[in-house]
Amino acid sequence: MQQRLLGWLGQAVKNPTVWFLAALLALITAVHYGEQLHHPGFVVDLFSNLGLDRHAFERIVYLVPVIWAGFLLGHKGAFFTSVAALACMLPRAIFFSEYSVDAFFEASAVFIVGNVVAISFNALRKERQRRAQLEEAEATLQSQLWVIRENERRLAALNQVSAILSQSLELQQVLDMAAENVASVMQVDAAIIYLLDEEAEHLYLAANCGMPAEFTRSAGTIRIGEGLSGAVAETGEPLYVGDACKDSRLTGPESKIAVSHGIESLLSVPLKSKGRTMGTISVLMRSYRWFREDEVELLTAIASQVGVAIENARLYEKERLATQRLAASERNYRGLFENANDAIWVHDMEGNITVANKASERQTGYTQEELVGMNVREMLDEEGLHLAAQVKDKLLENEPLEQPYEQRIIRKDGTEAFLMLTTNLVVENGVPVGFQNISRDVTEEKRMRENLNFYLGEVTKAQEEERTRIARELHDDTIQALVVIARQLDELATSTKGISEEKRVALERLWQQTNDAIQGVRRMSQDLRPPTLDRLGLVPALERLVADVTDYSNIPIKATVIGTGRRLSQDAELMLFRIAQEALRNVWKHAQATEAELVVEFDETRVRISVSDNGKGFEVPGSVGELTREGKLGLTGMQERVRLLGGTLKVETAPGKGTTVTVEAPV
Repeated sequence: MQQRLLGWLGQAVKNPTVWFLAALLALITAVHYGEQLHHPGFVVDLFSNLGLDRHAFERIVYLVPVIWAGFLLGHKGAFFTSVAALACMLPRAIFFSEYSVDAFFEASAVFIVGNVVAISFNALRKERQRRAQLEEAEATLQSQLWVIRENERRLAALNQVSAILSQSLELQQVLDMAAENVASVMQVDAAIIYLLDEEAEHLYLAANCGMPAEFTRSAGTIRIGEGLSGAVAETGEPLYVGDACKDSRLTGPESKIAVSHGIESLLSVPLKSKGRTMGTISVLMRSYRWFREDEVELLTAIASQVGVAIENARLYEKERLATQRLAASERNYRGLFENANDAIWVHDMEGNITVANKASERQTGYTQEELVGMNVREMLDEEGLHLAAQVKDKLLENEPLEQPYEQRIIRKDGTEAFLMLTTNLVVENGVPVGFQNISRDVTEEKRMRENLNFYLGEVTKAQEEERTRIARELHDDTIQALVVIARQLDELATSTKGISEEKRVALERLWQQTNDAIQGVRRMSQDLRPPTLDRLGLVPALERLVADVTDYSNIPIKATVIGTGRRLSQDAELMLFRIAQEALRNVWKHAQATEAELVVEFDETRVRISVSDNGKGFEVPGSVGELTREGKLGLTGMQERVRLLGGTLKVETAPGKGTTVTVEAPV
């Protein structure tokens, strides 16, 4: 307390007002104690009328600095000033006044009245300060209430716009409702919405409210950066025009619109969604209007809601079109699914059938209702289950799978059916959920093929037997007879009895022709049934064949064996030999090659023979039937023999690129 008081006194000493009050007190005190000082006559008359003497009046004058101190320095200043005034008055009242008691009471009254007045002034000042604070608080409260009301109005407007925009997902309806609500909420004469065509890089009129019909027809398009809306679309910032007729920023179609429709003030804000400008919303007034900052913010907030609504409407439109396309695709797929000639069914990862088409009934003997929920294991034997497991594993591991593949099933009546199956993995969200199967019944084809193979086998067997018989007869009869004739001709040619030189030369010529015939018949006999094949097997027979063809064709042919050679069944060795023989014959007669190679490769389960040359090559026909029509009967025979073996034949050739014939058969 003492420190505060000392601090206050220190500040008071530095205040010029204090020194002025001190000087005033000193002056009044000097007047109060001056014995030779006379007041003017009207003052003396005033004192007499009031019943006061000179010194009583001077004591009253002491109230002036006290009250002044209270007014300027507060009650503390008034108190110290009144104490000083009392100190100045008491000596005269006690020691010099004729009426000491009255003088003392007068001095005390000055002290008391001065402090009371000072306290009253201080209370009045505080009351004024409090009233000023109340007025300021009221003004602040009114300002806050105005802000709250504005926020409530903005929130109500936004809620109203949001509620109306959420009523529809049709784009044009959303745009029309947005224009109407913007005009209503912003209390403007008109509202127009431009949307951005990103490909054409211009704005086009999408909706308006408050503008006549001819405006829609004459609105046209606005380039990006052109006029008010174009600049807003380019910068993404709101723009305001107070005088449309004089503002140079208003160019192009907007300038014509402003002139023709009497527009004076415009405010345009961007339509945005996810940070991307989609167009603009503009509000128009036919009279001057200054849009406050909160109104610009409100229109910007509404534009953001409209932008989101437009984005949702566009997404809805895309989804609706996609749904329509999906529904049409589903109908088409369902039609194809139900009317397909091939059986189609889907089963889950456990093999339970989830859907099957009508053709599945014909192939399995079960109705569609019976098939749905049935497990495919019920239609497969042990071998079929093993094959199905292999197919499943390969599809799940994304390994190569030769398709279609043959699968045998047991029909409802217990009979067998052979199907050519194509199986695909069904995946949802990256997770395998089942398998789709498309099958064609090849039971009759398989039986016909088995019959055909049987007949082909019998025909081939008969051909080989006939070849063997002819080869034996040629070797035993024809060649022997020709040998005898050749010896007789040789004896005649070497005899000198009664034979002229001319006849001897003719006999030698006949002998040579007979020997050539013997070689030709012997080669024909070996071609019909090579003895090496029966005695030594496939590899020696092929090596001998390569040597023979090299001799009489003068084409270098290389023979290579890969793997460990072994004996095969007699029929397999014979058919493989015939295929290689036909391929080498084609090299000799048709390829016009300068070199060739035969490669025999053995592995654990298969044997592969390939014959390649560097000849002229040819165009590969599309089917075996075309081979027959084009006269390539050798290739047709090779194909038939490969089929009997259960193997494959591959011909790789092109004009000028040589030819490679590869046969692969199980052993």
